[in-house]
Parts: sequence; C-alpha cells; structure tokens
Amino acid sequence: MTVRVLTGITTTGTPHLGNYAGAIRPAIAASRAPGVESFFFLADYHALIKADDPQRIARSRLEIAATWLACGLDPQKVTFYRQSDIVEIPQLTWLLTCVTAKGLLNRAHAYKAAVDRNTDTGEDPDFAVTAGLYMYPVLMAADILAFGAHKVPVGRDQIQHIEMARDIGQRFNHLYGDAWRAATGLDGEPLVLPEVQIDENVATLPGLDGRKMSKSYDNTIPLFAPPAELKKLVMSVRTDSRVPGEAKDTEGSALFQLYQAFATPAQTEEMRHAFADGIGWGDAKQRLFAIIDEAVAPMREQYAQLVARPAQLEEILQEGARKARDVTVPLLDGLQRAVGLGRFMAPQAAVAKTRGTAAKLPQIKQYREADGRFHFKLVDGEGRLLLQGDGHASPRDAGQVIARLRREGLDALHEMEARAVGLLGERIGTLGEGLAGVDGILDALRQLAAVED
Repeated sequence: MTVRVLTGITTTGTPHLGNYAGAIRPAIAASRAPGVESFFFLADYHALIKADDPQRIARSRLEIAATWLACGLDPQKVTFYRQSDIVEIPQLTWLLTCVTAKGLLNRAHAYKAAVDRNTDTGEDPDFAVTAGLYMYPVLMAADILAFGAHKVPVGRDQIQHIEMARDIGQRFNHLYGDAWRAATGLDGEPLVLPEVQIDENVATLPGLDGRKMSKSYDNTIPLFAPPAELKKLVMSVRTDSRVPGEAKDTEGSALFQLYQAFATPAQTEEMRHAFADGIGWGDAKQRLFAIIDEAVAPMREQYAQLVARPAQLEEILQEGARKARDVTVPLLDGLQRAVGLGRFMAPQAAVAKTRGTAAKLPQIKQYREADGRFHFKLVDGEGRLLLQGDGHASPRDAGQVIARLRREGLDALHEMEARAVGLLGERIGTLGEGLAGVDGILDALRQLAAVED
C-alpha cells in the first residue's frame, strides 16, 4: 500500500532551525522511503491569520520555497505546491465547516490561549480574536484531508490539530459516506483519517531563550544565517551559571537539545559525557556552532542561488499545483455530489431511473483482484466489456482515474499501441475484446454524461 505523507510550513517569516529539524528534514527523509507518496506545501492561507504585512508574506513564500529545495526536496518525485493555488482547499474547508461542532473549535489550543490572555488582562474574552484564528483547525483539516494523507509529520504542539482533523473527517464520513459511495461507485470512506508522525528526539526544538523556537517568541536561529551571524546567535543561547569543571545537566538544556538535533548518536553521547565532566559553556557553544554550520553550509549556498531565481521557483510550484489538483479535483467532485451540490439531472434521465431502465446504461465497476490491486472496467448496457482499467495500489488511485475518464475522456481518449487506451498520452487500460473499440467507449461516456447533465 502506498502511504501518503503531507507537511507544510506557514509562510510568515524566515525558516529557522526548528522548522528544519522538526518538520523539513524528517518530511524529506520520509519522501525517499519506498512506498511513500509525499506532498509538501507552502501554507500561505494560514499566514493571513498570523500576519498582515503583504511584503513579509510574499518574501516568506519565496524563502520557504527555496528552503525546501535547498534542503534536498526533489519536485520530480514529490508534489510541491502553494496552498493558495489549490482552489479545492477552501471549497473543502466550507464543506468541513458545516459539519464541525463549535464545541470542538472552542477547545483548540490557540483559541483558548488567546481567550486566556484576554481574561488575564481584563479584556473581553474574544478581543482581537478573528474568525480566521477560530477556524484555523478546519483549514488545517482541509489541507490534510484534501490529499488523503495517511501520516502528517508535526511537532508535539500540533498533535491536537491532527486529532481534530480526524474528528472532523470522521464526522463527515459518518454523515455523507453512504451518499458518497452512491455518487461515486467507490468503496470505503470518502475521507482518509490521518495519523501523527513525530520524531521523538527533535519534534520541538528550543530557541535562544529555552522556550520552543518560534517566530512569535522572537527566539529563532535562521536556518541559513551567514556563519558570523549563526555563531553570534549560538553564543547567545541561554545557559545556567555553572562554571567550567562543574557537572551540567543535559535534561532541560536548550544547548544540548540543539546539539542533539544535528549530531550523530555517537557525537551526542560524547557531548553527554562532556556535560557530566563539566565542559565550559563557551566550549560547548563552539561545538554547537561547528556541528550546525557543517550541516547547513552546503544547503546555504544552494538556497542563495534559488532565491535569486524566482521565475524558476514559480515554474516548479505551478507544475506542483497541477499535480496536486489531479488529486483534489476528483475528490471534491465526489464530495460535492455527496452533499447534494452535484449537477442537476435531466428530468427524462430521472424518470428512466425510477422505471428501472438505468440498468441498461453503461456502468463503470471498481473491484479488487486476488493480487490486492484495485481495478475498474467500463461495460455497456448489455454487460459487454469496453475498457479494462489497469491495476492500482489503492481504491482512491483507481477512483481518480475513473474521475479523469469521466471528465476528460470525450476530449482526450485515444488508442495506443497493443490495444492500450490512454488519456493525453498516459495509459489507463486496454480495450475490451469486442469490436467496439475507442468509439464504443466514447459512446458509453456520452450516455453516462447525458444522465449526469
């Protein structure tokens, strides 16, 4: 089974070491594993909730796009896109909003924290709380559920959002699962429920002051800071007052946690012994600077080249959006029909169905073979095979090809060599054994379209 992994970073500032160690690095590593299909995105809709400076957001989008690529992301092997280029995400957000309980959103950590701050200062509980902040978990759920993500690498502070995405998706499946299966002819549930994926060692990195490294705390170390700036920042990491020769605790030490995020297990153990032996804080910080700079230097050079070529980045992201929408368009088509937003059915077609004549229409059937792969076939009103679809790793993958066949078939279907059938040059199956050929498939698609229009 192919596992889909999805992650993104909000475009509100310059990427920092916490972004890299807690999200970028593990996500890129996961994308290289066999059997993994990865989606990476710039969360620029989320940025509007947190920042109101257009220039800052625009600059951040450029920097974060360059960061992903400089850190080793291969856009040929993954789907890399901007959230704002995928129109189905806000569409899905509204569908999910309509099934999300207000009580669930009341429990969101960010909203509760804002209310608590207002209460502590004597303000109205909802002072300066926007609907965007309140609805943040629903938009995040749409980001995840739109792509059928199985795993989402996040820090521990984001676990609640993944749990809420599961709750929202489960509610939608419960309310509309039967309608979705009837509308699409697919098995299973319309929305895949995601799981959290956490690197236990570096899920959340501390910043200069020991708190979580975060732009909102202004305690970050920019990922691609020049060596002199990087060294200055590392030397300012907060430590205690213990002098050289006095044993130091690794537990709770921001310096040690930062070192561990970039060190090998052997180097980490060596530093642990150095702490116990009383290493001076200055020497420990020198070691921290050296190990971070060694890891970052090659990526820093690549990053500078990419930032200087925004047109190249734009081309990569536009291609990524096209790939992303190959997933989201068919999903939203089925979800909208499930909630009653599909196209109107012609009166005569509706009458035909009530009289039991729909069985003579062509049908697209989806099924699973003994080898575990999922197939589909198009048969005419008499049950004769017109098109035998190729096998796929999941029912959703097969469903996406069916959706494309319905959507693009009349314009783009063609016969390839050895009786193969293709859409825009991409093989999707083989012709049936009869004489109908591609013309028979096109005629069947016209009949199906007439019923749906």
